[in-house]
Amino acid sequence: MTKVSDRLNRLSESATLAMARMSRDLKDQGKDVIALSLGEPDFDTPDFVKEAAKKAVDDNYSHYTPVPGILDLRKSIAKKFKRDNGLDFTAEQIVVSTGAKQSIANVCLSLLNPGDEVILPAPYWVSYADIVCLAEGITVEVSSSVEDDFKVTAAEIENKITEKTKLLMFSSPCNPSGSVYTKSELLEIAKMLEKYPNIYIIADEIYEHINFTNQHFSIGTIPELKDRVITVNGVSKGFAMTGWRVGFIGAPIWIAKACSKIQGQVTSATCAVAQKATETAVNADPNEVSFMKDIFLKRRNLVLEKLNEIEGIKCNVPQGAFYLFPDVSYYLGKTDGESIINSSDDLCMYLLNSCYVALVAGTPFGNPECVRISYAASEEDLLEAISRIKNQLSKLK
Repeated sequence: MTKVSDRLNRLSESATLAMARMSRDLKDQGKDVIALSLGEPDFDTPDFVKEAAKKAVDDNYSHYTPVPGILDLRKSIAKKFKRDNGLDFTAEQIVVSTGAKQSIANVCLSLLNPGDEVILPAPYWVSYADIVCLAEGITVEVSSSVEDDFKVTAAEIENKITEKTKLLMFSSPCNPSGSVYTKSELLEIAKMLEKYPNIYIIADEIYEHINFTNQHFSIGTIPELKDRVITVNGVSKGFAMTGWRVGFIGAPIWIAKACSKIQGQVTSATCAVAQKATETAVNADPNEVSFMKDIFLKRRNLVLEKLNEIEGIKCNVPQGAFYLFPDVSYYLGKTDGESIINSSDDLCMYLLNSCYVALVAGTPFGNPECVRISYAASEEDLLEAISRIKNQLSKLK
């Protein structure tokens, strides 16, 4: 008889973290694993950010801070939103959290009642669905495919709206597809949403600085939606600060206060030293870290070229983030003579155990015919990994 809560049993383990765990287990056994499963830049945090953290330690930032974050940091984030995104927020509308994941959880726990529906254009980040589940909401997927560049239209979203719809949640640039919604596409979605004033929008822009189009557009800048958009961002991806655990939102003030209330009963404020490092990061010119984007673009082109040489693999050309999300449905139903590949999950386990390359299946992202490949790795590892994948896939008949 299980002793854990029904709430816990409704949740699944994070697919990306699960694959990372299995990869580590194999590495501990001495296997030469190339892990392309985690969404983490392979760069170190910039020196100027680290120096700010060292100074914060010396300046005794070792005490509790206000729950939504240090005021100077929130002021800096508000300026960053204006500078980079054209978004108008006051410091009171900013809530700093222990990662953008907590930011999203705060919003869902603040807005959703049991049975409320949340529309998720698929593919979506793996944690969206489980965070909605934790908040007792219901996910409603809007499907897409590689042929659509993994983007959905206003009409497709509207077709899923019911009287129970409370939220629309999406990321751009997208994890896992790397797709970027254009200004015209978001304007079309916004025009449709004008008819539904009770629907709120969570715009996850955590990959904003890894955008190869150089034309990032925030849906929150559209005047008709200004009072309904919660913009989520942070420093983990653009500034290679995943381990610092700092994310933040800009939101209507009543939502910001609600998120602060939730956070005050769960974690309170995030680490004071990390907050001071983040203040330095968001105050910096984004060009300070643009070299990362340039390297990611070079890697994207390299991996895309090699993947397109593999029979049956179908790829879009992602315009942001550091992922490829190839359609591998060609290989479903095939066998190596010992086991049958019935799903992308099977395919990922086959590749992990046979050639020690760790990818993530598309199933938890809402696109079970795909796999996610992170190219946040060295060119040497990427070329070796794709070579191994090509060799193993050739054995499936």
